[in-house]
Amino acid sequence: MDLVSTRNNNKIVSFYEAVTNCMPADGGLYIPKEALDLSDWTYHLNETSSFTSITGALTSAILREEFSPAVSERIAVSAFGNYSPRVRQLDERLFLLDLFHGPTGCHRDFGFLWFASVLEHILTITDKKAIVLGTGTKKNGQSMAAAFWNKKRVKTLLIHPKGYASGIPEEYLAENGGSIYSVECEGDVKDVENLKRSVYLDRNLVEKYGLTLANTVNIGRLLPQIFFYFYAFTRFKKHIFGEIYYALHSGNYGNLAAGLFAWKSGLSLNGFITDSTPELSVNKDGDCFCKTMEIPLSQRSAADPVSPSNIERLEQIFEISPAIMKALIFPKQVDPKDYKELIRKAYQRYGIMIDTSTAAAYGAAIKSKILKNKGPETLVLISKDHPAFEADIIEEACGEKPNQPEYMSGLDKPIKNIKKIQASKKEIENMLEYMER
Repeated sequence: MDLVSTRNNNKIVSFYEAVTNCMPADGGLYIPKEALDLSDWTYHLNETSSFTSITGALTSAILREEFSPAVSERIAVSAFGNYSPRVRQLDERLFLLDLFHGPTGCHRDFGFLWFASVLEHILTITDKKAIVLGTGTKKNGQSMAAAFWNKKRVKTLLIHPKGYASGIPEEYLAENGGSIYSVECEGDVKDVENLKRSVYLDRNLVEKYGLTLANTVNIGRLLPQIFFYFYAFTRFKKHIFGEIYYALHSGNYGNLAAGLFAWKSGLSLNGFITDSTPELSVNKDGDCFCKTMEIPLSQRSAADPVSPSNIERLEQIFEISPAIMKALIFPKQVDPKDYKELIRKAYQRYGIMIDTSTAAAYGAAIKSKILKNKGPETLVLISKDHPAFEADIIEEACGEKPNQPEYMSGLDKPIKNIKKIQASKKEIENMLEYMER
């Protein structure tokens, strides 16, 4: 697979390079140079195809120059042998795509699992090693650890803000045979993000220790989000006859970018409904408008390695064909004050519990009027994290708490004897040197 930067489509890099050295020097983000052609798979895959077999087939198709079909299958089995999203039909025209059926109930589980498996295989083939930097907030840290803890060529350094050093099973930690190194930083989440940023922007450290990132700055973390759309399509394609729309939370636009990549690669769909943001909203005519496109690339700061936004990836698709933005993206204003009422409405109407991110997507879907139309359109609501992460909010809205899965019971369990550090780059350098021993 050939990739280019969003800011320079003349310099081509391999998938190997884009994954291990995940940020272009020009400050952009990596995207596929050419549209992927996965159209054949939309016909061959069906509702009996498991998520593992779907991801194995698509991995082979996307990375056919990097991996043999057999290796692609191993990557998929290693990542998703025990996990799969789920699709539920709520009524005749509304489906729910749940992304919280990974090992920790976080929607990031699937991206981390595939990326960890791919990275391990790349490093094995090239006989190299890498260190992944991560922020150890409870949900994100637990999700990362579950994906990376048993890798041989990848070590993961989780930097926990003060008070967040919990939720990592003891067997995942390096001192107990795993590959996760956890440290607690004397600072808050912002301090940790600034610390990670200073480390990753030091190119000498990146090269010396083989540092990479596991957020959606890394194309290897974003690509597996394409799989959700193909999986969902296999579950309902024989039962629908009209247009297909996906309702999703804006977030950092990762799922939206992945959905557009899926559409460009040949998947049948007709649009995306999302909550509007200052970056992506509507103009006076009611058409989708991307405000950041007004700023020339030459006048922008480099992409942030710690707090990624995929808006620049969206812009590249819109720039090639501006009509796509108007025809496929439908932002709707949703007030966060309405989230609890939307959660209550979904519970009363369909008997489901949804988190606040999913509530934003549901609110946008309601405002799109597709749910009120009597036509043949199908709407797929993408549900992100397990509602138990927001149990108090859910209880207030629905009158009862969601059931807590067993794997969430240890989320608040402190990490024993965790190393404590100051919010200093030198402390991280010392830790990286220790990890190299």
